[in-house]
Amino acid sequence: MRKNSQPIIVATWIGIIVNLLLTILKAVGGVISGSRALLADALHSASDIVGSIVVLFAVKIANKPPDEEHPYGHGKAENIASIIVALLLIIVGVEISISSIKVFFGEVPQAPGALALVILALSILIKEVLFYYKLWLGKKYKSSALIAEAWHHRSDSLSSIAALIGVGLAIIGEHFHIPFLVYGDAIAGIIVSLIVIKVGYHLIRTSATIILEKVLSKDEVEVYKKTVLAIEGVRRIDQLLARTHGSYIIIDIKISVDPNLSVKKGHDIASETKRTLIEKYQEVEDVLVHINPY
Repeated sequence: MRKNSQPIIVATWIGIIVNLLLTILKAVGGVISGSRALLADALHSASDIVGSIVVLFAVKIANKPPDEEHPYGHGKAENIASIIVALLLIIVGVEISISSIKVFFGEVPQAPGALALVILALSILIKEVLFYYKLWLGKKYKSSALIAEAWHHRSDSLSSIAALIGVGLAIIGEHFHIPFLVYGDAIAGIIVSLIVIKVGYHLIRTSATIILEKVLSKDEVEVYKKTVLAIEGVRRIDQLLARTHGSYIIIDIKISVDPNLSVKKGHDIASETKRTLIEKYQEVEDVLVHINPY
């Protein structure tokens, strides 16, 4: 198991437990208060649980060592998990939207109870804490799945804010007899759905780019080139390509050395190049070195 897997697994389990408690709280609160926005938010939290379980399996697969069928490892499993989480977000968003739109074609809804406001405020606070925690951890360990899960928490937080505003407007509308404000809860549900769908779309685009093995730009690989050129015996870098492979990077490099060197000496320089890049840069998982005569 890779050294960065344990913190990711712990963070994911924390998310599962918190989301389970929030789902129960929102669902019960939504029924008692009669808030559609809160019930929709409960569904969103439930989708977070499914997403977290997907991430757990993905991290386990991603940490398997290379084998004959996957010589470069299983790093892309996390990106596939990110896409699954994103698709769940989009599906939930569409469901919330349909449920909220139906309200406008039925009887005039009753405003939710004040309990919904308390639960939503609590949810926003908890979700923001989880968002910053997992985003920090995901960036630290370069885990796309954990970053996707962090944004899932942020989308839940934003949806709770929209729901909070909608429920508040509905309560004000009923109290002061302002008819159109009574629909604030349903309008909030629609806004929530659009936020959720947008976040899902963004995550799919990001993960798809990595799965297609995006090659790093010239500026991004410059630091690797400087390190290689400082290695004794390397005369020139003929080519250096660094590509993403899940949460890590694989480098293909062609270097020129003195043509009069022995095969063993040339091999030693290649080995030193690979060792230096892997040891110096945590994100580099493997380096393929080709030796050319200078």
